[in-house]
Amino acid sequence: MPFLQPMVAAFGLVYEVTGASLDRKRVELQSESTGIEGQMPAISTTAVASPHERPAPIADDISAIYAISVVAGILTNVLHEGVGHGLVALLTGAKSGVLTTVAWSSAFDSRLVEAGGTLVNLAAALVFWLALRSAKHASTPVRYFLFITYAFNLFIGTGYFFFSGVTDFGDWAAVISGLHPHWLWRVLLVIVGASSYYAAALIVGIGLVRHVGVSRDQQGRLRRLTIVPYFSAIVLSSVAGLLNPLGIQLLWQSALPATAGGQSGLLWLQYYIPRGTEPMQTPEQLDRSYAWIGVAAVLAIVYVVVLGHGVTLYF
Repeated sequence: MPFLQPMVAAFGLVYEVTGASLDRKRVELQSESTGIEGQMPAISTTAVASPHERPAPIADDISAIYAISVVAGILTNVLHEGVGHGLVALLTGAKSGVLTTVAWSSAFDSRLVEAGGTLVNLAAALVFWLALRSAKHASTPVRYFLFITYAFNLFIGTGYFFFSGVTDFGDWAAVISGLHPHWLWRVLLVIVGASSYYAAALIVGIGLVRHVGVSRDQQGRLRRLTIVPYFSAIVLSSVAGLLNPLGIQLLWQSALPATAGGQSGLLWLQYYIPRGTEPMQTPEQLDRSYAWIGVAAVLAIVYVVVLGHGVTLYF
């Protein structure tokens, strides 16, 4: 139809113009997109570890903790009974005496002999504390041995003041015997004992974090390194004390209270470690050591079988 030809031509012209315009717009958009992509930095899909991600927990070997604790416990008790009481007595007038794991017994006695046990423990705690501070490059088992030995000595040294003040029994009850007014001396022992024991718990807790390398937030590891030594000391004291020739009552009256009560700071010191205390050593796992296990086994047998039955010493 002739009249439709102009209309078709007009629509064709509009289609061509519109199509060309759309093509130009598409080209412009593609150019802009290419420019934007060229300016955007490449995004890596590689996973990046969070700087706040906690490291895997350290699994210390229980047998190593127990073995080192047994050696430290034996050394602590020998220092208390053997050196503090026995050696001091022999050097100040005693001709002989019987040394066991629970007591020193001789005909000669004095306030110095009675006080000698705790004084030697406190001196030993200072020596082992200084050794721990200096052992920056020592292995983890050695540093832990120095730590738990000074902890045992410090707790038994300060705990005896409180124990004797409350019960009127034990070394320091004998030291203040005959001093008047007696009640005042007992009160002083309780005050000195409580304050010094709390200070000891703070010092031991700080030492565990700084010099053994255990972080404050590693609560499980803190408990493992303190609770295992506590119960190992009780078991060792009980087994050896059963054989002593001075009477089983000394086990219940002296050995067990001194151990279970005196070392009780190991059960709660982790809750009183000051905030901000940070390890000065790289955290390292305490691995199983057959050398420490062997030494502990030999010493424990000698301690229980020989010293448990009592050894007579002469001067």
